[in-house]
Amino acid sequence: MTPSTMHYRLASPVGVIADTHGLLRDEALALLEDCELILHLGDVGSKEEDSIILERLETLASVHCVRGNIDTAAWASHLPMHQTILVNDQRLHLVHRLEDADPATPCDVTLHGHSHQPRNERLDDRLLFNPGAAGKRRFKLPITLGKLWIEPDSVRGAIIHLPL
Repeated sequence: MTPSTMHYRLASPVGVIADTHGLLRDEALALLEDCELILHLGDVGSKEEDSIILERLETLASVHCVRGNIDTAAWASHLPMHQTILVNDQRLHLVHRLEDADPATPCDVTLHGHSHQPRNERLDDRLLFNPGAAGKRRFKLPITLGKLWIEPDSVRGAIIHLPL
């Protein structure tokens, strides 16, 4: 895993994925191929073999991941509960559950997962972004991931439905 103190200068979009729950779809990998950085917002999987998901993502790009509530296997013990990274001078704060984000944390974007509900919403001076869930279907929610286009003065996000 890439240390959370990294500062990236990127021309490509940032891939954002969450709630894979032990399933990394080929369609998700294909949609993330053009990214130099991938952020996984937790709930990678609860089994020891689920760590392969992060390894497969790392074959595409640098990966940052936070621990989700089901990431309980030994391999996940090193994952932080939250982290902040800089991309093109924009501060991105990563958490699994939005309620675990400290609103006083200085950031331009709060990225979260957990709810499986995609979100791309500006609230006051920050973007709240949830890519939805890219793994096993839960309830009747869509299977999605996200991308961010980050400039020094702006961040644009998109929710992408996986072509299943």
